[in-house]
Amino acid sequence: MKKSWFIIPLLLLSGCTQQNPTKVDVEMFNAVGDSLGKIKLTEQASGLKLDVNLKGLSPGVHAIHIHECGKCKPPEFISAGNHYNPESKEHGLLHPKGAHAGDLPNLIVEDDGSVKAEIMAPNVTLKDGKKSLYTKKGTSIVIDEGKDDGMTQPSGDSGKRIACGEITKGKK
Repeated sequence: MKKSWFIIPLLLLSGCTQQNPTKVDVEMFNAVGDSLGKIKLTEQASGLKLDVNLKGLSPGVHAIHIHECGKCKPPEFISAGNHYNPESKEHGLLHPKGAHAGDLPNLIVEDDGSVKAEIMAPNVTLKDGKKSLYTKKGTSIVIDEGKDDGMTQPSGDSGKRIACGEITKGKK
């Protein structure tokens, strides 16, 4: 009978601690609202891993960035705001002063419009803190029509936004 008194407080305490998920799926949509597939975000020791699995993009090289607002209003996705930049850095993975936290390597889309890639985002996290993607305004992932040149301010001269997905807790 005494053992049950120890179990109940432990169960109550475990239900009170709420942690951010360490894995999240982000569904990506084009400008007309068609689903292009998902990008799976997974917390790693070295940052956030993005497993990209998309179809329906135009072939070629496309910029991909994490943006500062969790809204993806088509067709232009301006609602996603600017690149996620909690440390007020300059744009571009090639910039000598460091990049926005949301700057990512370009995607290479195959001739059939598909892309499968694994990208690391070392300057962001799903955990609490300054670099967390779970902000009051939310965050999103945006794909642009062209490649990011890695230097041009403020967004790499990568053209218009063609796809967007909101990063939200609990979408696995």
